[in-house]
Amino acid sequence: MKGIYLILTYTGTVPSKVIRSFTKDEFSHVSISLDLELSEMYSFARLRKYNFFVAGFLHEKINEGTFKRFKKTKTKIYHMMVTEEQYEIIKETIEEFKQNKSEYKFNILGLCAVSIHTKIKRDHYFYCAEFVKYLLEKAKIKTNLPEIVKPEDFRRLDGIEEIYSGYLRDYKSSKIKLSQVIKENLRFYKEESTLL
Repeated sequence: MKGIYLILTYTGTVPSKVIRSFTKDEFSHVSISLDLELSEMYSFARLRKYNFFVAGFLHEKINEGTFKRFKKTKTKIYHMMVTEEQYEIIKETIEEFKQNKSEYKFNILGLCAVSIHTKIKRDHYFYCAEFVKYLLEKAKIKTNLPEIVKPEDFRRLDGIEEIYSGYLRDYKSSKIKLSQVIKENLRFYKEESTLL
């Protein structure tokens, strides 16, 4: 078994405020990471500092880009156990996105349609929640996520556990505590597998 991490954030930017006004949710963005340090954190978001409309597939970092500019970015981080095969599929799919970055676009129409409970899907177009859902489904992880997916929907996934809540910039200070949580989760899943 291996762990993946889902990161919900609210930066307080104008786009995040607009999204929140429609969804009424606490968080407006979701990213996925394959490591506890969040050094491999991916999503669909703005590519240019001051232009929301120039957006696409993005390797996000806590201390760079939008997250660096908006130091009071709030977050909840969730841990989820997956099989090694599922982990590799997610990793390989992300690699495909990285290698073909220019082919993928931000689904601004799809994101706007969420506000009227409508789905607009085009090939190679994603907004953040669509992208994370796509990765999980490609790895055949049962999610029961709605067709019109929002960042907050990931909080209700089976087998997900909140491991951090606070400012994203302070995340690393909780590393030791998080390591203990992960060890406990691994122990639990090993015990469960012996019962099957």
